[in-house]
Amino acid sequence: MTATPTLTTADLATVTAFAGLPEAVLSWLLAHGEVRHFAPGDTIFEPESPADYLVAILRGAIQFYSGNGPREPLFRAEQGTVSGVLPYSRLLVIKNAGVAVGDTLLYLLHRNQFPALEHESPELTQRLVAVMNDRSRDQVRAQERDDKLRALGKLSAGLAHELNNPAAAIARAAPALAALATAKPALLQELVAHCPSPEAMRALAALAVPSASTEPAFSALECADREDELADWLEEQGVPEGYRLAAGLMTANLTQALLAPAAALLPPAARPAAFAWLEGQLTTLQLIKDVQEAGSRISKLVSDVKTYSHMDRATATEPLDVTTGLDSTLNMLGFQLRAKNVRVTRDYAPGLPQIKGQVSSLNQVWTNLIDNAIDALPTQGGELTLRTRQEGGFVQVFLIDNGSGIPAEVLPHIFEPFYTTKQAGSGSGLGLDIAQRIIRQHDGQLQVQSAPGRTEFCAWLPVAG
Repeated sequence: MTATPTLTTADLATVTAFAGLPEAVLSWLLAHGEVRHFAPGDTIFEPESPADYLVAILRGAIQFYSGNGPREPLFRAEQGTVSGVLPYSRLLVIKNAGVAVGDTLLYLLHRNQFPALEHESPELTQRLVAVMNDRSRDQVRAQERDDKLRALGKLSAGLAHELNNPAAAIARAAPALAALATAKPALLQELVAHCPSPEAMRALAALAVPSASTEPAFSALECADREDELADWLEEQGVPEGYRLAAGLMTANLTQALLAPAAALLPPAARPAAFAWLEGQLTTLQLIKDVQEAGSRISKLVSDVKTYSHMDRATATEPLDVTTGLDSTLNMLGFQLRAKNVRVTRDYAPGLPQIKGQVSSLNQVWTNLIDNAIDALPTQGGELTLRTRQEGGFVQVFLIDNGSGIPAEVLPHIFEPFYTTKQAGSGSGLGLDIAQRIIRQHDGQLQVQSAPGRTEFCAWLPVAG
């Protein structure tokens, strides 16, 4: 800190909050405050230092950095603005580090002077309270954005994992299908070269149509034994790749008893090509089925994303089915639920009327509630129940978990903004506040009951119309 220059009332008037104040008020501020001068890079605030002063920036700026862990830039207070503690603020500690940007000149007024300031200038006090309210709103918006980005990061990670499995299945099937399709013309040419009878070709073609049943005809152990027997039988039929072909034939539930009649109709020289062609045809059909299922899974995930985000509709309220939003949210959080082995029960009342709401906002509520429940659940034995009921002119949506519960001393505060029991960096304490505000915007109410082993949130939403 360098030598401190002398201030005038004209210098104070350059601060937006002080502009236009009577000369007497500016003189009072000069008489009851102090001036501090900082060189570029000087530390103005240490993390966790007492919030004792209103700070007006007359020259330069203050760059704030995060106070925990690696130092990251947060925001900058510019020349002409006020920072620090303000009248009626409950701020007790400056949580972040503040560093001077350029040659910085500050005016400071101790919080002990706030009662006298209110008596001296009610107008300035009102201005400073307005600044505090604006700052609080900006902080809430920033925390909401951070919470949404954090939730989006979780959903993105889970969605990437969900998409990876079907995408990997398609990637594995593609080269296998290409290899089978390439081999088929040569096998067919070799088969026809041995002039099998029409009866033999009909018998072979009949075997190439998979059975309607998708269930294996034998247990895993029986299937392994019969696969070895089939491989030996194929070798006896002159098929040199019997062990390679046996697995594909057994997957289609083709046993020695089913293959023997066709083998009897085929010339011995044609049997290797015939059974290789048959196994390739059946494997091709199975791979196509796998690709179709994987593609359907991807389409379902994309549909869930559209339903969850409401991306293809307007943002106005409309009649909607709450269970659709609950299901899409569960699908989006599927990876987190499976990672904790959570057993999910859907107890939806039949014939539930629609409500009038905004899909993406309500899905944010379900996301916050389910995400909190997942955090509270144990890694084994966790249960989550989603229940819907109609009560008069309202639809009730219950989210019940068997986690550790919310302590009695915490329960009255859980809807307060920035109140959180999670570790630093794990939550901002806005999730339930946001959920409560969204439900109230829908003319509803969000209630909670909790005891060890059972926590129940209930959202009341009015029936459409």
